[in-house]
Amino acid sequence: MEEKNLPELQWFPGHMKKAERLIRENLKLVDLVIEVLDARIPFSSQNPLLKELSGEKINLKILNKSDLADEKLTQDWLKFFREKNFPAVAIDATKGTGIKNLISTAKNLAEEKTHKLTKYGAKPRSARAMVIGIPNVGKSSLINRIAGMNHTKIENRPGVTRAKQWIKISDGLDLLDTPGILYPKFDDKKIALKLAWTFAINDETFDTETVTCLLLEKLAKKIPDKLCERFKISELPTDGQEILNLIGKKRGCLIRGGEVDIEKAARLVLTEFRAGKISRITLDEIEEVTE
Repeated sequence: MEEKNLPELQWFPGHMKKAERLIRENLKLVDLVIEVLDARIPFSSQNPLLKELSGEKINLKILNKSDLADEKLTQDWLKFFREKNFPAVAIDATKGTGIKNLISTAKNLAEEKTHKLTKYGAKPRSARAMVIGIPNVGKSSLINRIAGMNHTKIENRPGVTRAKQWIKISDGLDLLDTPGILYPKFDDKKIALKLAWTFAINDETFDTETVTCLLLEKLAKKIPDKLCERFKISELPTDGQEILNLIGKKRGCLIRGGEVDIEKAARLVLTEFRAGKISRITLDEIEEVTE
């Protein structure tokens, strides 16, 4: 994909500016920051603003949705972050995989701060962590899994968590949930595309057909066999538009006259990709980042 051919994608609703202010105001209350990332795009789902906002706070990277990502590449990304002095844990908040490791890691990281407080006469208290991340990476699902009950509203739509929420955890960890915030401007169009593919950007804000065609071209290069297997394609074109038309015919996304309903076909592809039905895949490559 050439940069000049990529679409411009921007999405920064007003409540996200409020979320940024909320994070700034409450950082002083916590011992560490838990940054939830999408394991399929561990680099692209980071928010550059969060580095500035979190300051000197310990930053624990959580690679959520690891069940949708390439298992080996997830381990590579964990190693990458740890070598950069960022503790990192892979989890699947929906199934609960890795949650115990996350809790123990967070408590250990915050231990120095809580011990210092008691040393100077303060009462012992739980470790306090702020949970941050871009929309739809699974922050609320994570908190609900840890708490063991639905304290927060979960909805699979980017930007649904909009208010500060403290969650008391019984085993010594208090979590502050915050709304997801995207950065105001996507300087890298490739990153913006990955955010759109993984549903961090609302579908209503971009041209679905164009974005889906680019996704299909990406998948045709990375996992051609899996793509063919999922959509029963014998010969895979290289052009995204041709692949989308072929999928539309295979899946019966047709309108009167037998023409393909492109919008319906595009949404079908996006839905199946996001659900991991095509294949487990990691879109971010460490080599790109290090370069």
